[in-house]
Amino acid sequence: MTSRADDTPYDEDRLQADSDEPRRRPSRRAFIGAAGAAGVTAVAVVATPSVAGALDERRRGDRAPRDRDGGRRRRGDRPRPGSEPATTTSGSLNTVPADGPDRFSRMFDRRNIERRDADDMRTALTELSRPGGILDANDPLEVGPIRLITEPELSPDNPDNPTITAGNTFVGQFIDHDLTRDAGSRLGRPDPLDRSTNLRTARFDLDSVYGGGPLESTDLYSDDFRFLVESGGQFEDLPRDDENQAIIADPRNDENLIISGLQVGFLLFHNAVMDRVEATGLSGGDAFAEAQRIVRWHYQWMVLNEYLPAIVGSALIDDIRQNGRQFYNPARPTIPVEFQTSAFRFGHSQVRPSYRANLAGDGGDPFFAMVFDPATFGDADPDDLTGGHRAARRFIGWQTFFDFGDGEVKPNKTINPKISTPLFRLPSSTLPMDRGGELGPTSLATRNLLRHLTWQIPTGQEVAQQMGADQLSSTDLSAFGGFGTALDSETPLWLYILREAEVVNDGQTLGPVGGRIVAEVFMGLLEMDATSFLVAEPTWLPTLPNRNGAEQFGMADLLTIAGVDPDSRGQ
Repeated sequence: MTSRADDTPYDEDRLQADSDEPRRRPSRRAFIGAAGAAGVTAVAVVATPSVAGALDERRRGDRAPRDRDGGRRRRGDRPRPGSEPATTTSGSLNTVPADGPDRFSRMFDRRNIERRDADDMRTALTELSRPGGILDANDPLEVGPIRLITEPELSPDNPDNPTITAGNTFVGQFIDHDLTRDAGSRLGRPDPLDRSTNLRTARFDLDSVYGGGPLESTDLYSDDFRFLVESGGQFEDLPRDDENQAIIADPRNDENLIISGLQVGFLLFHNAVMDRVEATGLSGGDAFAEAQRIVRWHYQWMVLNEYLPAIVGSALIDDIRQNGRQFYNPARPTIPVEFQTSAFRFGHSQVRPSYRANLAGDGGDPFFAMVFDPATFGDADPDDLTGGHRAARRFIGWQTFFDFGDGEVKPNKTINPKISTPLFRLPSSTLPMDRGGELGPTSLATRNLLRHLTWQIPTGQEVAQQMGADQLSSTDLSAFGGFGTALDSETPLWLYILREAEVVNDGQTLGPVGGRIVAEVFMGLLEMDATSFLVAEPTWLPTLPNRNGAEQFGMADLLTIAGVDPDSRGQ
């Protein structure tokens, strides 16, 4: 099967729109038909003729054996753009280690690292983040997944975020997997930056979807340059091997059912764009290169204009556009550890304990489930949302996660230091198995905090001081002061960023430290990428149809074009 599988979605209390009646939305047929082939603008194919020609001349049926990385070469083997040695000094800010952009970098000075006892810190951070500890929201899981959604007062320490939809959390996870994948560092043990490789490109290029392209990641593609997609019984599913391992470019995008759904949505989005491009007369490798450009640019637009404003606010983005980046200014694109380890892990605090996966997929009833439930780990069709399984009910009804104008969308959680209880007992399938040594703690909060020891991340107070931002007071951070290591005055950056968002913005968006790190890295990566729409064609606007008028494009639009929207499913 090359394109769509059998095309075929949380029954909670409905959220009320600002108006008294639901906004009327166009049918999918009207929505898609409004643009037709005209939705593809004539733009020069990004790939060079030699690349497009090589794609056309690839040997059909000459496929490499499948592997966990979706047919890609083994770890670190694929050369990346700009991988020639850098010449920056290793001690300076925003440095790229000599191995180039495959390595991680730093944005801020490390101070007082030497005087912190690593063993004492490890003990304190583990106690701080243990199951049932002060970071655990202590959601009453015994009431079941439905009541945790419909009765938010049951989790007073884990409030809903009225401004951000449930799907935004997993778009953030998808973006993270597009930008960064750490291979080689040791959890909780100090490591130099050059020990670990970033297996993702430091670009918004969807290499976690496209892999090495049709020439290299042959097991991802059909012979017509479309992604292979299979059926899960009712609707689409990722291609899987005999052990249900997903055959995709990044296996992390099968960690949970929602991220799996996003991955297959992007596969189908590419296939739909290929249809449009071929309707303009392009074919073969030329059509693939043009479809890939259109997919990437619409994705980049969505990241910059829908996702980023929701988490940092438009005012900060406007300030960076007008006054430039102040702290993320590397010689070439790279991922700083303050972003990878601290700031962009804020989304872990927004994960709900349970979700309505779809409206009618469980024998005609809604499929409600905890995001993770140890009691069901290892089952063929578990009652939670663990990835790596195939069953008819295991698909996503996207109206719960994004706004399709039908009143069904639900919120995520606020940004604060309380983490949903299921995330303190992660399934082993979500934990890295390729760094050697023990599996380590199953508490996500513990793993995040120990990562600060790995990279020797400066404290939140140190970063705020270097930024010139207002610092949180000792009173703001007093809850972290009882663990023998002065964590209220030397707070791990991730924890500081979560508390800052809660104190400054009621947890609805990131605060000045966390928001600026995320926004500057996002905008910097786009501004330093010659192939991004922001550089290649700064006046470009989305060309594919959307629900909200000209100059817009969001996840609901992408999923509609992919054919996985509620109208297409009929539920």
